[in-house]
Amino acid sequence: MLQSLRDQLHTFTPQSLPLEGRRHAAVALVVVEEGLGAEVDGLARPAQWSLEPAVLLTRRAARMKRHAGQWALPGGRVDAGETPEEAALRELREEVNLTLTPAHVVGRLDDYATRSGYVITPLVMWAGAAPGMQANPEEVASIHRIRLAEFARADAPILNRVPATNTTVLRMPMGRHWIAAPTAAFLYQLRELQAGRVTRVAHFDQPRFAWG
Repeated sequence: MLQSLRDQLHTFTPQSLPLEGRRHAAVALVVVEEGLGAEVDGLARPAQWSLEPAVLLTRRAARMKRHAGQWALPGGRVDAGETPEEAALRELREEVNLTLTPAHVVGRLDDYATRSGYVITPLVMWAGAAPGMQANPEEVASIHRIRLAEFARADAPILNRVPATNTTVLRMPMGRHWIAAPTAAFLYQLRELQAGRVTRVAHFDQPRFAWG
């Protein structure tokens, strides 16, 4: 799995976006070696422990001022003097108590500009079994390992045209839930890379509730 992921990202050229007055943020798209899929309603339960690759997702804490309760990837603002890689690694450690190093970063995906005024840089990381994770209750309500196969479902992605804005909103189904862009955009692009396809995602819009 790790070598395949490295090979896919090695041949991929990510697209960067200028800040143009927006703030810079980074997220950690962490791939782990096990995903049981039992933590989310509607996901099939494997008959036994599995080594299928999975991605780490969090539910944001209800006390958060913005995007409370939403599905997310660990991440946050890039501080002055930081690189996106350093910011993503720091946020990963602060949010879920997972300490990785730059050697765990295997590539990056396309930048995504949010309606709330951020340009987000996604860093793809490999964390193996990723033991000992613990949610920071100030930011994270729960941590989930979701098998990557879940995002290859036939009904993914969900695309909705918005005539008023002339844009297309992207969502990714997961069990009986769905995930909104920008997180959904990163998951979709990774899914496409796994299938050998280069699919750009920066043009997809967010649902209106995620604009704030």
